[in-house]
Amino acid sequence: MSIFTKLHKPQQAVAERLFEPSRPKAERIETAFAELPKNVRELKQLSEASLKDPFKTAAYTVCAFCVYATDPVNGLEMVNYLKGPQELSVYDRQLIKDRLEGKKYIPFSYFKGAIPENEYMPSKPYVVEVQTNAFSYSDEGYIKMYVQSGGADSLRSITLRRKGEQWFLWEQMILADIRKPRSADPWA
Repeated sequence: MSIFTKLHKPQQAVAERLFEPSRPKAERIETAFAELPKNVRELKQLSEASLKDPFKTAAYTVCAFCVYATDPVNGLEMVNYLKGPQELSVYDRQLIKDRLEGKKYIPFSYFKGAIPENEYMPSKPYVVEVQTNAFSYSDEGYIKMYVQSGGADSLRSITLRRKGEQWFLWEQMILADIRKPRSADPWA
């Protein structure tokens, strides 16, 4: 066996695993909230707060950051609940604080209908659409899900990690900057 054959086989195995026909298809699941939970107790009372449904866990992540924008203490408790056995580090807490400083509208932008023109104020019920694609399940035990901000052109990711039957927040990229609300944009 030549060195080139040895190099090609691992790549071929990865390619076959990524493109096998039995891979889960792309999905879009909406989660609607009549009211947003305001703390961990209210979050746990929601029907799927057992965290067995990854789409719900991703939607709850958006809710937790919305709570953080108005009540950092309860918001952090909710995020820590969603993180499961691994709480937020001091670095993570500071990053969240820095990202939302003066931009409390960012997490609300993930609800359908929340756009710069309406100051990211969605209408009720509050709906979060969570998406997957063919590559969302590429790493065993993890799922990379996507949500759309009304103030961004590209989808933002929320990665969950499985423990037993539950899906916990592992990583999120939903606090990246977006377009300013119309009232804060001098060019609007």
